[in-house]
Order: sequence, then C-alpha cells, then structure tokens
Amino acid sequence: MNAVIYARYSSDNQREESIEGQLRECREYAERNGMNVAAAYIDRALSAKTDDRPQFQQMIRDSNTHKFEVVLVWKLDRFSRNRYDSANYKRKLAQNHVRVVSATEPISNTPEGIMLESLLEGMAEYYSAELSEKVSRGHKENALKAKFNGGPVPLGYQIDAEQHYQIEASSAALVQEAFRRYADGESVRAIIASFNMRGVRTAQGRLFTKNSFQTLLKNRRYLGEYRYKDTVIPDAIPAIITPEIFDRVQKRCEQNKKAPAHARTDVNYMLTTKLFCGKCGAMMAGESGKSHTGTWHYYYKCGNRKRNGRTVCDLKSVRKEPLERFVVKAAIEKALNEDTIELLTQKLLAYQSRENTRLPVLQATLKDVNKRIENIVSAIEQGIITPATRQRLDELEEQRKALETNILQEQIAKPLLTREQLLFWFERFRQGDLSDPAYQQNIIDCFVNSVYIFDDRFVVNFNYRDGDKLVSLQEVKSSSLAEYGAPKTVSSEAVF
Repeated sequence: MNAVIYARYSSDNQREESIEGQLRECREYAERNGMNVAAAYIDRALSAKTDDRPQFQQMIRDSNTHKFEVVLVWKLDRFSRNRYDSANYKRKLAQNHVRVVSATEPISNTPEGIMLESLLEGMAEYYSAELSEKVSRGHKENALKAKFNGGPVPLGYQIDAEQHYQIEASSAALVQEAFRRYADGESVRAIIASFNMRGVRTAQGRLFTKNSFQTLLKNRRYLGEYRYKDTVIPDAIPAIITPEIFDRVQKRCEQNKKAPAHARTDVNYMLTTKLFCGKCGAMMAGESGKSHTGTWHYYYKCGNRKRNGRTVCDLKSVRKEPLERFVVKAAIEKALNEDTIELLTQKLLAYQSRENTRLPVLQATLKDVNKRIENIVSAIEQGIITPATRQRLDELEEQRKALETNILQEQIAKPLLTREQLLFWFERFRQGDLSDPAYQQNIIDCFVNSVYIFDDRFVVNFNYRDGDKLVSLQEVKSSSLAEYGAPKTVSSEAVF
C-alpha cells in the first residue's frame, strides 16, 4: 500500500520542528501498518481554513496518477479545518481510490462529523448528477447537429465559429502520415521517435507516447464519424483517413495486441484503512493471486503477517467481495431502519448547529438589534423623538443590514442541511442497489467506522453510539461470508 504524507503548520507560533514531528509520527504509523511512503507534501505558514495551499493542491492533482492509495496526516485538522472543503477534497480523492488517514487519532474525529461529511459529499454528488443531466440534454442537441461538445480537439481538426469540426491542413497531414507508416508495417516506437525528434506534438502540445499514439490510431473521427455517448453519425465531419487505410491499421493493431497485464490498481478495496486484524491490531491490506485456472482472486490480509510471515500473526486471509458484502449488509440492517434514521437525523441536525459557531452569534445579535429598533419605533409612536433618537435608529438600521448580509453570506458558504434533506438522503440509501460497487462504497464510507477480524468473530463499529449488534452463530454461518473463506472455528456468538 503506497501512501503520501501531508504536513502543515499555520502560524508563527509553530516552527519547522512541528513539520519534523508530523513527518516522524506519520512515518512511524506507515511502518507499523506496512505502508510505503512515496512522497511528502508540506505547506508552511498556511491555514487549513482555506484550500489555497500550493502543496495541498498539488497532492490533490497527483492523486490522478493512482500512484498512492492513502494520504497520511498527523491529525485530521492538518488536512482541513473547513468541513465543507474537507468533504469536497475527500470526495475528489475517493474518486481516485485514495483515503485520508490520521496517524494519531481514531478513524473518525467524531462519529457525527464523519457521517455529516459523507452526507455533504452525497448531496454534492446528487446535485452534480442533476446538473450533469441538464448539461447532457444540451450536448445531445449539439450531437444531433454534429457540433463540438467540449473536450480535447483531435490532432488534425479545428473548431470553427459555429462549433463544427473543420480540417486543419498541416496537422491533418501528420495524422495521415502516422496512419500510412503504421499500415505499411513501421513500428509504433519508430514513428513516435521520428515525430518527437521532428518536434511534432500531440493536440495538447505534448510529446507523443505509446498511449497517445494508440489513441490517435483508434480515433474514428478521422473516418468522419461523429460520436457522443450512444449517438453515432457517419460522415458527419470531414474525414482525414480513408476507410481502407483505417481498416488496415485496426487489423494490425489487433494482431499486435498483447493480453493486458493484471492491473491491481484498478481493484478498489473498499475497506482499505478501516479493516484491522483482531489478533495483532495491524491494518489489513488488499492482496491478489491467480488460481491454476488463470482466475484472479482478491483478499484482505493482515499487514503484519504480509510483512513478517505466519510466525508473527496467523490470521487467515479473507476473500474481498464476500467480506465487503457482509459488512454492507450489516450496516444496512443496523443503520437504515426507521428508528435509527430518526436518531441519526436528530444527531446530525444538532451537530450542524454546533459546527458553525459564527452563525448563531450573528443571529443572536440580529435578534437583539431588531428588539432595540422595535423599542425606538415604539417610543417614536408615543411622541418621544429627539435628534439622538433618530441618529440611533439610523445606526441600528445600518447594523441590521450588515448583519443580514453577513448571515446570508455565512449560510451560502456553509449551508445547513434541513431535516427533509437528511431524510431524503437516507431514503436514497435505502433504495440503493446492493450489487452496485459505488453504492457499497457509499454505505461503508458513511456508516462503517472500523472492522476487526478475529478467528471466531467479526466486529464492525458504526459511526454512531451504541452501534454494536450481537448476532447468533447461525446468522454468521448463513451469511455469504461463510461460503468464501470465513473462519472455520467460530464461537457461539459473533459481534459486529
């Protein structure tokens, strides 16, 4: 498991030693849990109340490379002190299968906080999907007219004022050269070397690589074919390559195609950073292996045993898919019944009111100002009016306008979820598809705090108090987990 460290200090009271201490404790945590620290990102004298931190932003961008799975921080407030920024950036990292882990705190700083964060992420995703649907309708109309719908413009084309594809002569000649040379038997490596040496660049202005060159060879736009999702219109844009040359190139690509290597990074281990060995306490990590039939299988294995062997810890590996389904099913049964949803809704509403300390002060001040204005107006109505009274009324009116503006800005910056929104979100969880990996991941992220595996039981801790549930041995045996490498020696009860 590869990790990067993010360290930060914000004020003159903290010094370089603060960074050294953060790095040291993060590295010790990584070593204990079998993580390889690939890099460290450090922001000095920058507050976590803002996301305008150069190294922080670089780390978010680098997550797109899929070279690390964990961001290690000394404490969670090093990552962000703004819960809305935290939810936003954790969601961006999660899209790249990257999780944020604190080296010195429990898995969650507060159960209500992590659940609220998940709800905020989910609401953002919902509204994003709704916006995407509206945008897609406009793109569909463009597609029917073969108009440009955004994204990179392929080498050889340019977009005119009416958003239609037109051939750009000089770069189109390079596309034709690439197709002709490959169809005539020249290797990809030789053509790439030739292009790069001559200063030929991709449409994005970069050097050619094997991937970018293969993408060029497979682009059906060069046949004049327009594609947008399920909309395909032949001869809708000017063609650069003839069908004969294009077919010859595709046949040669198919002949030279090798079986793709197994890409372990494409496998999302949903319980990463939340799954622990009940025997030694080490974090469990994903592992894969190929059977004699050539089928790949995926497991979670104790990190201590993985590094040091069975003599240190003899906990058996557990199959990935059934364990994840088992945990998701347990979370749904425990967390998505009406009584628990009502309890969680009340906790989240109360938690939100504690989160924003500035808004209640502004609202209380506005209430006091309104009361003072009412008193002065009442005095004026009774005939008690002086220049000082009028001046004070004007001052209070100005103060009220400023307070109303500040309250509105605070509400926009940190909108509170209503009871109806929270209930709506829980209902969406209820209606999810258990076979959908994205749904499983949402359940785990929102409700599951940690999972401990023993030889004879599984302990699942949920993100709210009294989240333990006692089940019978028969329920464990009848679960899907028992069919896929569950512990064979099980006590009379199992806690999860």
